[in-house]
Amino acid sequence: MEKNKDKVTFGGNPVTLVGTPIKQGDEAPDFTVLDNGLNPKKLSDYEGKVRILSVFPSVDTSVCSKQNKRFNQEAANLDSNMVILALSNDLPFALNRFCDAEGIDQVVTLSDHKDVDFGTKYGFLIEELRLLARGVVVVDQNNIVRYVEYVPEIGNEPDYEAALNAAKKLV
Repeated sequence: MEKNKDKVTFGGNPVTLVGTPIKQGDEAPDFTVLDNGLNPKKLSDYEGKVRILSVFPSVDTSVCSKQNKRFNQEAANLDSNMVILALSNDLPFALNRFCDAEGIDQVVTLSDHKDVDFGTKYGFLIEELRLLARGVVVVDQNNIVRYVEYVPEIGNEPDYEAALNAAKKLV
């Protein structure tokens, strides 16, 4: 399995990302994760839509909370042919609790904790922590990756505007 140690830091220290780094122009690999009800979900379940993949380490941190709240706000104003999938290695129970407590009802929160299928296929899995790195991936209706951001320092927020603009150009 491919490893990459020069792209991302956590608290200023380099971390190793495991898996295949995704790039603009790649065909988006399908993956299986769990929804908040422990049901398997795949990227292909949302085929035909522009998919914004909002990737983060844990809802139990302030930056991840901000990221989910911001994308939840933005999702309310997006075209019906767009969906925001929020992915982490949090347990589905934690995601459900967070969504209930914070009123997150416009994004689809998904857990990669079981098989880390998303994390390894997209190169977001942090080897040292078994968490996902922070970033955003935009996949078009034809399953082609149109935008990728691996946030260089995990403690920073992603570039929301760049990701949203890339997605909006596809509808």
